[in-house]
Amino acid sequence: MFSLEKVKSFFRGNVSISEPLARFTTFKIGGPADYYLEPIDKEDLLNLVKYLKEINYPYLIIGNGSNVLISDKGIRGAAINLEFGFNQINVKGNRVYAEAGIKLAKFVNVCIENSLVGVEMLAGIPGTLGGALFMNAGAYGGEISNYVIEVEVIKNTHLKKLTKEECGFAYRTSKLSNSIILSANFEIPKGDKEKAAMKRKELILKRNASQPVEFPNAGSIFKNPKEGFAAKFIEEAGLKGYTIGGAKVSEKHSNFIINFHQASSDDVISLINTVKEIVYKKFNVALELEVRLLGFNEYQVEVN
Repeated sequence: MFSLEKVKSFFRGNVSISEPLARFTTFKIGGPADYYLEPIDKEDLLNLVKYLKEINYPYLIIGNGSNVLISDKGIRGAAINLEFGFNQINVKGNRVYAEAGIKLAKFVNVCIENSLVGVEMLAGIPGTLGGALFMNAGAYGGEISNYVIEVEVIKNTHLKKLTKEECGFAYRTSKLSNSIILSANFEIPKGDKEKAAMKRKELILKRNASQPVEFPNAGSIFKNPKEGFAAKFIEEAGLKGYTIGGAKVSEKHSNFIINFHQASSDDVISLINTVKEIVYKKFNVALELEVRLLGFNEYQVEVN
């Protein structure tokens, strides 16, 4: 049984009850977590995780919530947000140490300021470093894992440092799902700072022109299948602008679903299922979700 009094006896960060999670997601959708906690450092988090494991209490790690859809029913258990206590970054030569809660935009900016180039492809991607590592974020032919040396995690209540190989990075995935990502060390080559800054600007402008940044969204909904681009199949299925409730397939980029009018999580789930079904029927292509569904135990988002 979770004891708020017990937690407050050792936990130094912020704690709240029935905290709505919508404001912590880029989709602006999501019901309350039973408990919401913001650890201030590694010790705080480790003590909390040990307690939750001891009482067998479920918990979820969140950051900027850029690649998730949370049920309107919320999350049973504790939601732990690393964005506020894990946002340090240090550069020494071409080595970068960065913590999981740092925004990707800041990570890219600090690298460029120190003439470290190659990570500009992450410019404009919302979210935190932890989420980017978890999903092996990337764009325009590059991935964040290209520069990883090691990742520090909590696994089974123990601190561990995993090599790049141990992280099991692959296309939009990793083997970090059973770990809490704390920080990572990177090796990033030196280069022309001005050219990198110009490329960052170009990529941000390109994203803003081609993606529906003016509406709440969770980024790409589907992974690109082996047959081609998910957006191309969705568009050719005639689904651009397709709407269910307050959720719509973006007319700017068809692999984005936007919250254009107070969409519920049910609206988005229904739209996901509809898109998957129609694309499968028309092209025999089974789209796989890139966005993570949280709190949807009752849903089966599969092609029948």
